[in-house]
Amino acid sequence: MKWINQLLNKESTSIKETIGELKKSSDFMFVENDTTTIPYSLVYFSSLVDHNIINRDILPTLTNLKDKDIRKSIPIQDIVKTNSSKEVSKKLLEGYLLVAIDGSIEDVFLIKVQKDEKRNISTPEVEFSVVGPKEAFVESLETNIHLVRKRLPIKELIVEELKIGKLSNSSVAILYIDGIVDMENVNTMRQRLEDIDIDFISDSSYIAQIISDNELSPFPQVLDSERPDRISAVLAEGKVVVMVDDSPHALIAPTTFVEFFSSFEDYLFNWYVSSFIRILRVFAVFFSILITPLYVAALTYHYELIPKDLLATLITSRREIPLPPILEALFLELTIELLREAGARLPTKVGQTIGIVGGIVIGTASVEAGLTSNVLLIIVALAALASFSTPIYKMGNTIRLIRFPFLVFAHAWGLIGIVICFCFLITHLLRLTSLGRPFLEPIYPLRVSDLRDAFIRLPFSQLGKRPQQLRPKTSIRFSPKDAKMKRDIDE
Repeated sequence: MKWINQLLNKESTSIKETIGELKKSSDFMFVENDTTTIPYSLVYFSSLVDHNIINRDILPTLTNLKDKDIRKSIPIQDIVKTNSSKEVSKKLLEGYLLVAIDGSIEDVFLIKVQKDEKRNISTPEVEFSVVGPKEAFVESLETNIHLVRKRLPIKELIVEELKIGKLSNSSVAILYIDGIVDMENVNTMRQRLEDIDIDFISDSSYIAQIISDNELSPFPQVLDSERPDRISAVLAEGKVVVMVDDSPHALIAPTTFVEFFSSFEDYLFNWYVSSFIRILRVFAVFFSILITPLYVAALTYHYELIPKDLLATLITSRREIPLPPILEALFLELTIELLREAGARLPTKVGQTIGIVGGIVIGTASVEAGLTSNVLLIIVALAALASFSTPIYKMGNTIRLIRFPFLVFAHAWGLIGIVICFCFLITHLLRLTSLGRPFLEPIYPLRVSDLRDAFIRLPFSQLGKRPQQLRPKTSIRFSPKDAKMKRDIDE
């Protein structure tokens, strides 16, 4: 135990002092064996290392060691020899094993034996698709990069790794394709990541909020995805991707408002079907935002706009309602939001029951009690259903939020208030940027060529160029004419 005693006193080298500080943790282990030909000592954190690797590959070799340079004997590639106390502290906390040979603390060996506990690759839960690949990212950065490299096996795919977080020391990777991406976007992303000064990062959502151009905006300015196929596709377009260790979602930048209403599944269907579904999503969003405010505005100020037959139905349904339209609408909207939040937080089976049964029971009871009209109940239910059509979850949350300002403006000034609120919304979107690029591209500034894959998706023969909003170094993706010429086998 001679070396361990030297290790724990504070009067020797900095490596000993560093290890002496680390020994305060109960999972810190040190072992010394002086019965072998060449004595050795081991230092490690038991909670971070894989004991099977130590027992199978390292201990048998150290027991029969004949050379002090263990790099020649141990069948593990990642072995570092160092005398730096800073590196020793860093590597031990990453799951490395420290080996000191023959009592020497001047130069020690660090062997990578970290425990690799990770979730198996499963199907996407947020961006689920009926057709297409069924793989989703997991909480391992190496596995996620592997899923992308498997789809893009090219040397131009560059991965840059950074460390962010004073306490978490999280690994963050920047991915891009050299020769396609505009390096200005890469430099902007790298600079923003390097400027992050935070103590703890637990998910990519932290970084998405920090690097956003306008942190006061309710709109997400960075697109997140759990699908490797989508990430590979946007890399091929010339975008920048950020991955965070322990996070199953990758970040895509720069992004646009239109992209939040497109799903990667759109490219797996015929272009007629895909275009119809995209238009349906956009209509559903406007319907979800405006239908309840229009109800409040019409019943508060604009009776003359309601057809007589419909007006008779509304009068009948609201005859015994004691609340004004705004309070009636807010009551139902908040009830829907409470049911949605309760269903999301409860266990899966219980949450589904609460969402379905709770909605039916509360809706029926509120109508029978005379608190709300049955017409408004149908409208609010349809608006809630329409908000689920957005394929990106974070944009769906934004749509849920901005309905309430429209309700307040509709109650205050009727249809004029809705127009005023809509003008505020458009002005905000016009000023918004993503990684310094306009958020409303290709609508503003108008780029006609990029409209081919915006609200509608034209056939692949019309999508031979990369989006000009990204300013790619290579704009041509493929030549549709050559593909058509090779299609006829008789020629």
